Amino acid sequence: MPHSFDVIIIGAGAAGLMCAIEAGKRGRKVWLIDHATKIAEKIRISGGGRCNFTNLHTRPQSYLSQNPHFCKSALKRYTPQDFIALVRKHDIAFHEKKLGQLFCDDSAKQIIAMLLAEVRAAGVQLETEVQVQSIAATAGGYQLQTNLGEYSCISLVIATGGLSIPKIGASPFGYKVAERFGLRVIPPRAALVPLVFDGVLLARCQALSGLSVEAEVRCGKQAFAEGLLFTHRGLSGPSILQISSYWQEGEPIVINLAPDIDVLAVLKAQKQSQPKLHINNALAEIVPKRLAHSICEEQHSSGPLANLSDNRLATLTDAVNAWHVTPVGTEGYRTAEVTRGGVDTRALSSQTMEATSQPGLFFIGEVVDVTGHLGGFNFQWAWSSGYVAGQYV
Repeated sequence: MPHSFDVIIIGAGAAGLMCAIEAGKRGRKVWLIDHATKIAEKIRISGGGRCNFTNLHTRPQSYLSQNPHFCKSALKRYTPQDFIALVRKHDIAFHEKKLGQLFCDDSAKQIIAMLLAEVRAAGVQLETEVQVQSIAATAGGYQLQTNLGEYSCISLVIATGGLSIPKIGASPFGYKVAERFGLRVIPPRAALVPLVFDGVLLARCQALSGLSVEAEVRCGKQAFAEGLLFTHRGLSGPSILQISSYWQEGEPIVINLAPDIDVLAVLKAQKQSQPKLHINNALAEIVPKRLAHSICEEQHSSGPLANLSDNRLATLTDAVNAWHVTPVGTEGYRTAEVTRGGVDTRALSSQTMEATSQPGLFFIGEVVDVTGHLGGFNFQWAWSSGYVAGQYV
């Protein structure tokens, strides 16, 4: 006879842990399983090891999805303040870094320990290194064949995440389950990921590798103004990671390397007041010296300002305030923070996270086609979607 549970949750990451806690608190008999040896690795490595566990400015507009309204219900029912209350209950010290981003003062391991304590208090049975070999729908729920034997449940929750960071166990398992039961999957791709270049642009980035500036990066109508970092493969930093979620292959992006400065007005004023000032040095008063020299070299501009026409200054200005570049791709899932795409939200109830055509089957967290901006939004989606499903499984 198979081992029987009310709820089986596959995936003991942020969303799976939250769902297990909520279901256990309702008195449900819950089996929470993961294929890895260590659970919640994405929590452990997040935020430089301090876990950017939510964002005070969480709102539906901070998420990408083919159905932008889908996330509204869950985010409203379990808010950043709700998770903060849980953090405070466990006496975990935290701080706001910037832009509403909340981090542990000490370690991300505190968040994991907090969730595990809640899991134990809710009477959840947690097991690691469980391989699910097959899933079948039955008259009363679902039957799983695993390396530990046969298990059955009334409600089955898929919280297996996306494809980002495969070295910590990411897999397409959740997408395959969705397709197995006839749910559409929006093609996944790497998001919140550095952009890469080739040719002359790559050589420029390599020469400037390690240099960071505050920049506004635009792709179509979407723009982000945060840090930008030159790397040996291309461009990274928060502004680039943010825009990568919107960028499509072949599209250009426009970068303002001095977003608070009208470079043309400054250069014209300097030309009047300091005509002998070398253009390299004039630009170095606006952007870092290495970057200024690189721009002048790329634009074949040198000599004192007095020798440069206003048209030449305008061209240099465009290289600073409106630098057009076209990436050749991204660094891929290896360094992506999240996966864009996933289980089509049109196949799920926004109120319960249950598949509308497959009673008792739930999808939560990153496996769903809801992708947050950088800065704690994706963890908040995990908490909120896990909480909502936990009320109904």
